[in-house]
Amino acid sequence: MGSRPAVTVAAVVERDGRFLLVEESIRGQRVLNQPAGHVEDRETLLEAVIRETREESAWRFVPADVLGIYLWRNARTGKSTLRIAFSGEVSDHDPRAPLDRGIVGTHWLTREELEAEHTRLRSPLVLRCIDDYLAGQRLPLASLAHLDLQAAVHMRAVKVG
Repeated sequence: MGSRPAVTVAAVVERDGRFLLVEESIRGQRVLNQPAGHVEDRETLLEAVIRETREESAWRFVPADVLGIYLWRNARTGKSTLRIAFSGEVSDHDPRAPLDRGIVGTHWLTREELEAEHTRLRSPLVLRCIDDYLAGQRLPLASLAHLDLQAAVHMRAVKVG
């Protein structure tokens, strides 16, 4: 039986035709990615993307829409990632805030600049999310649900009863 995909979130933020990217050092290589990371135990998807964006870029992220849900299998490692990407705005930047380990800095890049750096993208998800954003793909935040065990049991009882 294969391993389960890692559940991650990502923030796609655009200002004046430029997108917020983080540059991070992964196994000695510098790569570009949206502010993104793993969903922690007992954390909602929205809490995770807000936290990850702050930790990796020092910006406060306000999600507006779900951009998409992506399943990607890394052919090199065999590991899979399930990414839930959000679009939104950032504010309240704290340039003195320490960034997550491995983060070298942040950049605002155009899609063309990113495409020119395609060999430095952490995964194909980086450009795919931007392309979906530029194509106008959006889902309402209400399309995501966070249910704990008690809520799920209550919903089942309501449907059965």
